[in-house]
Amino acid sequence: MISRDAALGAMQEHTFDVIVVGGGITGAGVALDAASRGYSVALLERDDFGQGTSSRSSKMVHGGLRYLQNFDLGLVREALLERQLLVRLAPHLVYPTPFLVPALGGERRNLSIGIGLNMYDVMATSRIGRGRSQRNEHAGEDAYWSPDRHRTITGEEAAELIPALAPLDPSSAYLFYDCQTDDVRLVLTVLGEAERFGAVIVNGAEVTEVIDQGGRAAGVAFTEAESGERFEVRADNVVNATGVWADRIRPGELLGEEEIPNIRPSRGTHVTISTEDLDIGTAACIVPAGGDRTIFALPWYGRVLAGTTDLDYEGDIDHVPPSGDDVAYLLEALNSYFGTDLGSGDLTGAYAGVRPLISTGDPKKSVDISRRAELYETSSGMLTITGGKLTTFRRMAAQVVDRIVERDGREAECRTDDIPLGMSARPEDLKTSADLPEGVADQLAFRYGHAARAVLGLCEERPELAEPIVPGHPDLMAEVVIAARLEQARSVADVLLRRTRLGLVAAPELRDGGRVEAVAGALGEELGWEAWRISVETEAWTRLTEAEGLDPGRALAQ
Repeated sequence: MISRDAALGAMQEHTFDVIVVGGGITGAGVALDAASRGYSVALLERDDFGQGTSSRSSKMVHGGLRYLQNFDLGLVREALLERQLLVRLAPHLVYPTPFLVPALGGERRNLSIGIGLNMYDVMATSRIGRGRSQRNEHAGEDAYWSPDRHRTITGEEAAELIPALAPLDPSSAYLFYDCQTDDVRLVLTVLGEAERFGAVIVNGAEVTEVIDQGGRAAGVAFTEAESGERFEVRADNVVNATGVWADRIRPGELLGEEEIPNIRPSRGTHVTISTEDLDIGTAACIVPAGGDRTIFALPWYGRVLAGTTDLDYEGDIDHVPPSGDDVAYLLEALNSYFGTDLGSGDLTGAYAGVRPLISTGDPKKSVDISRRAELYETSSGMLTITGGKLTTFRRMAAQVVDRIVERDGREAECRTDDIPLGMSARPEDLKTSADLPEGVADQLAFRYGHAARAVLGLCEERPELAEPIVPGHPDLMAEVVIAARLEQARSVADVLLRRTRLGLVAAPELRDGGRVEAVAGALGEELGWEAWRISVETEAWTRLTEAEGLDPGRALAQ
């Protein structure tokens, strides 16, 4: 990305076709779609890219098997086709994972799940084709992935994939495939592509006003975080893509409340656990959680990621800690199923986020009903897109830009189904003279793709930056510098929670203030901070950890 200063300068100098408010996955998708159709685009993010829901997801690109229970077949079908497309567009960042639904001991396989998986198979069929002949046709294409139909495997095979199942005597298991990702890295990658098409992008820019010109939304005013200075940016179209905050940005004139969404936040809580405490190997497991409810446990960044809850939330949506009850619920489900004795002190991290579900006004409907995206258009012409899910961000963006194209009377088809998201790293891209810890090359290839060269080049130039941020983890100090230099990171939290994910998978190790101070020092060197600012940023991390409940075992360790 270009520097924040350069982006702010460009926003002062130019009038744009489209302003996008919100730098999560939906806003990033709108920016890419509009820029790739020839529109000039500016994107403003209040805090950091992906800081809201887009960094707090379940890290899955999936159809949503549980939505079949509500017969929301259209949503599942749409998501499954987008899943397949994203594997093709971003093969280094979106990858398939086997999922198991085991039957233990004398249990019989759940036939209703089998029926659901049959439906999943059918709806995953696309015009690309996934029958045997089509799979054979594409067999030589590295970027082509299409899931096999689900099948039943033996208990021995299930235990081989998930060693923690072995003591439970699995008799068989359903095996199917869904996909995983790093949600924030996906956001940053999409933003990078939008910038390549000419979009101007800046974070730390809080929109405070929609500018009215003759009853039309003609731009926005925002406050820049570092200076507190007020800026105005003019544009022909204003898009509100702020997710769970979508009902807070309003033009001065509304004909009716129906012109803006009625957001009903739903909190989803996740925890991470060391694989030494729960060895799930290379596959994800669907775990019963009481009644008809289930949670999942899946491998992610060398940890077990377990979740999720889905409960109405009425608290502060700017800081959403996992509740003690939610954490206890997840641990109870895991302990009951796997026969473990995990407690809060065993967790390597925890996080919660709120989904921007749209209230239907019907109290009988559960929070799962309203996962569809909705587009609202006010009398001022401002467009608001919210709802939806990570997997379907591209279609949400296309819906917005299609409306802009229609209003403008232009001919400009959506192109994002054929625009690669980043580029995979080739073996030669990962060659380096730097002395790197084990596992670094693979993680860099996943996280950055071809752009890993920037990290490796810095390690060669400054060998001291080839050291891990946290011993035992493959995240490098060089990534701190790259985050500030190329990705607009402005705080320790930007680095530890979003540019890397150490705050979610290594929270106990980050109790060592020395590691956090080292991150703040590297950021400060790059951003020109004085010593006092480095101390402030180090202390801010501790306060954030407590406010957002990132380290549930911290109190037990004190």
